[in-house]
Amino acid sequence: MKDDFVFDPCMLSDAATVAATRGRIMAVDFGDVRTGLAFSDPGRTLATGAGFIKPGGIAKAAEAVAAAAAERGAAAIVVGLPRNMDGTDGARADRCREFAGRVAVLSGLPVMMTDERLTTVAASRFLNATDVRGRERRKVIDSLSAEIILQDTLEKLAGIGSS
Repeated sequence: MKDDFVFDPCMLSDAATVAATRGRIMAVDFGDVRTGLAFSDPGRTLATGAGFIKPGGIAKAAEAVAAAAAERGAAAIVVGLPRNMDGTDGARADRCREFAGRVAVLSGLPVMMTDERLTTVAASRFLNATDVRGRERRKVIDSLSAEIILQDTLEKLAGIGSS
């Protein structure tokens, strides 16, 4: 069956729109194999990893994320955008934008993208420092990356809300 989804940048929201919502925010570290999830508390002070999903394919991943957002009562969703160190889009940026667009359409929630540079590096450093290795590491790195994306976003949104 052919999928005729076409991404439009208008499907995505900006930080001010997400900041204006109230309640939990969900963060997503989209990957081809595993997609990490994290949720904030309702007051938006703390990000907590919520595991990962392995649905298989961009459309199924978007459906699973939209369902998880509904189950956990998310008011908005943040998706990591892979950027290079020089600020240009990374190789997976277009695929992540398409994924975010699909999530926005399926969930009906504001979905914004945020720079995820160095989140996997930060997650790896933390796991190295805590001596998490092998299979256990694979089980937590994507969720930890989503948690880092979300905590960074919560801090940025708090600045928007206080201005």
